[in-house]
Amino acid sequence: MTFLLYEGIEPVDLAAIGVISMARRVIPGLSYETVSFDRQPVLLANGLQVLPGRSFDEVSEVDVLLVPGGPGWRAASTDERVLKFVRRVADGALVCSVCTGAMILAEAGVLDGLRATTKFEVVPPEASPLKELQERYPSIRSAAALIVDNGRVVTGGGVTLCIDTALYLLEKRFGKEAVAEVARIMEYGAARAANLQRFVSVSP
Repeated sequence: MTFLLYEGIEPVDLAAIGVISMARRVIPGLSYETVSFDRQPVLLANGLQVLPGRSFDEVSEVDVLLVPGGPGWRAASTDERVLKFVRRVADGALVCSVCTGAMILAEAGVLDGLRATTKFEVVPPEASPLKELQERYPSIRSAAALIVDNGRVVTGGGVTLCIDTALYLLEKRFGKEAVAEVARIMEYGAARAANLQRFVSVSP
């Protein structure tokens, strides 16, 4: 998994990396990397700094690209360096967003003509990103869902649903039995079952 870093990511979205780390106990061949436009520390929301493992120029092929969300998505969605990287690797990768990372995919054109979800719970007077997705990108059919799977493009819901989305990506590759074991050792089985009942998963 290639995890895209940009300034202003919500640190909780790093939980998707934590899922891959835990899953290696069950699926040893898994790996992940963090990338940004250069190798300088990236300042996440509210002060956490993360050091990217590689720069955009050092990445040629991507298996799974994961684009996280957070308040920095607005600046990232207008940063041509970010958009150019996403467009360059999208054709050969399984592309996934979590939370407001979907807004970056939308701006890059990756979601054109597809269904998608994003974060929709907010603190007033913040605007719902899902509503904004509907209004700004009319070619994208938005859905209040846990996960929307378009085959090569997957979008996940808001914030902690990045955990469920990462588990879903693993299930697509390695099957339900292996991922049930990952959820068990993460002590996340009950929470995952509750989320699946609370939110629909959409596969157009």
